[in-house]
Amino acid sequence: MSEIIIKEVTAKKELHQFICFPYELYKNDPNWVPPLIIEREEFFDPRKNPFYDHAEIKLFLALKNDKPVGRISAHINFNHNDFYKDKVGFFGFFECEKDYLIAEKLLSAASSWLKLKGMDTVRGPMNFSTNEECGLLIKGYDSQPVLMMSYNPPYYADFLESYGYKKEMDLIAYDYKFNDVPEYIKKVSDRLTKRKNVVVRPINPKKFREEVELIKKIYSEAWKENWGFVPMTDKEFEKTAKDFKMIMDKDMILFAEIDGKPIAFFLALPDLNLALKKIKGKLLPFGLIKLLLEKRKIAALRVLTMGVVEEYRHWGIDVLLYNTGFNNAVKNGYRKVEYSWILESNEMMNRILIRMGADPYKTYRIYDKKL
Repeated sequence: MSEIIIKEVTAKKELHQFICFPYELYKNDPNWVPPLIIEREEFFDPRKNPFYDHAEIKLFLALKNDKPVGRISAHINFNHNDFYKDKVGFFGFFECEKDYLIAEKLLSAASSWLKLKGMDTVRGPMNFSTNEECGLLIKGYDSQPVLMMSYNPPYYADFLESYGYKKEMDLIAYDYKFNDVPEYIKKVSDRLTKRKNVVVRPINPKKFREEVELIKKIYSEAWKENWGFVPMTDKEFEKTAKDFKMIMDKDMILFAEIDGKPIAFFLALPDLNLALKKIKGKLLPFGLIKLLLEKRKIAALRVLTMGVVEEYRHWGIDVLLYNTGFNNAVKNGYRKVEYSWILESNEMMNRILIRMGADPYKTYRIYDKKL
């Protein structure tokens, strides 16, 4: 039996193997969506990804006969530990062939490094944080993931639990087909616009930087008490906004205002995964043309986030934003939406989505393990 070797990624060739391993692993899986290789190269470049400014990161490859058979990251997010006053380290980008020995060696490499660095708990998967892809898919393997949502085979959950990981939090994704707006949503929306003088408007692309500052302010205030939240740095927010601007539909980024004062925002993006699926990770020689052509055909959205300033949280502002987003989506030719992700502990939001008729069709799990 060939020995499984765990190797730290230190060279450009090894990073290329780390990035490209999933393309081999999922080559026969019709639901996997290949990310753009050039985008992944930038993501793992400390000069281009501002997450590296406040983190320490190690990438590991599992090799068998010099061939990659698995990968994992181990990382410390110092902003997380400062915010929560804890010693939690993270693992992410976990992929491996269907062999528990490979998984065990990868998970041990990540755990050992984090323990050496003084962490007392390891949490994941996080790629790299809750502001990006996170969670292990444990329900809903029969369809492809939407934009910035993870995907994995079912056996990963067995591997993590066999290694001693326990559930920390579940994240729910809801599928919703655009039919008639539920009557109660119309009533709440009418009441807010008439009695409370709440106005909903789309983002103004001509004032994009100023609008991003408004979103950042509301987001930081509205999400500060949510599980897993870590404030994004200015550089992180600017990079995320720049990336989103390339694919945004201005009618699907909304602000709620009272007397001109922004009190909430709603962010939905076209599901670019539907276009990425067609080009198989490569922009050249014809991938860019295909991507642009397919982007025009996208008829699905992902609602990534929504934030309401605390003092207005029980007014039904979220329902008003859903109603406006619903109407704008239908007007612009979208047929379905995924609301994701929603913390299982967010009872109010889960209740609203269920009442709307949304289907909780996927579940993603965050695991913890004491070191």
